[in-house]
Amino acid sequence: MGNALRFFYRSCCEPTTAVDSTQPPPLGPHGVSADTVGIAALAHDLLQFEVTSLVPDGLNAHVQSSKKAQANWYRKLLVAWKESKPPPRTPEEAARLIIETLKRHHKADVEGLLGFYGLPLPHTLISLSAGVPSSFPDGVKFELHTLPVPAKAVADGDTITVYVSTADPRESSSVPQDVQLAAVQRAKARAQRNYDRADALHQKIVDSGYRVVNFQNDDVLARKYRIRLRGIDAPESAMPYGKEAKEELVKLVQGKSLRVQVYGEDRYGRFVGDVYCNNIFAQEVMLKKGLAWHYTAYDRRMELANWEKEARAKRIGLWAAANPEEPWEWRKDRRDR
Repeated sequence: MGNALRFFYRSCCEPTTAVDSTQPPPLGPHGVSADTVGIAALAHDLLQFEVTSLVPDGLNAHVQSSKKAQANWYRKLLVAWKESKPPPRTPEEAARLIIETLKRHHKADVEGLLGFYGLPLPHTLISLSAGVPSSFPDGVKFELHTLPVPAKAVADGDTITVYVSTADPRESSSVPQDVQLAAVQRAKARAQRNYDRADALHQKIVDSGYRVVNFQNDDVLARKYRIRLRGIDAPESAMPYGKEAKEELVKLVQGKSLRVQVYGEDRYGRFVGDVYCNNIFAQEVMLKKGLAWHYTAYDRRMELANWEKEARAKRIGLWAAANPEEPWEWRKDRRDR
């Protein structure tokens, strides 16, 4: 069995000592815990199939074909998974592998299999076209290269807090002297195990718009930036699809370093920019998945308008509703109350 399947089985499907054995975990669609549904559950079932030649219990409730046909699917998927380089790592990649491998089989069976694992259905998958521009577009003032972004840094579907190392040439010449001194003194205090003083010094650094971030087992002095994704407006947290928009942006940026092309600041002190993650344009993902509006009051780019139209036509995300309320109108209504 390939290493990728073993990895998913061991890291996602085997029980760990952290689990409270007195409380049974919530079950997913085929009897595994909810946090293993999806790509890890598929890897687990392929591993089991290779050993036992048995398809998972409960699949019959989702598909129409016989057990013999189901075994044929898993045989094909097992070969496809082993041959894929790299193997699927996201639900979207796993869904595409299933769709491509079983493209000659009944559509209802393929969609049933995807639904069984909680993987995206064909009509919800998106193709991405935009990468990082080879040169700065008109209006870009500077570009940020951030440290890896934690999940908690995502405020909602269009706002992220990021940190940029002061070793970056653009940052190094502008760090206030008192921040530099506090960082040095904090390091000395920690070396002397004077943690109260170290914490007080770090608070001074934070109050100045900086933070000491642990990166690759080293303390890095970094500047804080609040980023507003340019050209889109995602649902507010209390609105329908607000939670889903935030979760999608977290999934996209968590643990990754970003490139942010900054156009300016808004009235709230946020830096307005285009966000790229592993060559993926974040705004394109949010629009094509139906988790944001094109913010035409501040952006006239045709590609963003077309991405929104594409999601509307597919009735993806918030466009599943007949007439979703725009977030700018939602905010206005609450200001006027």
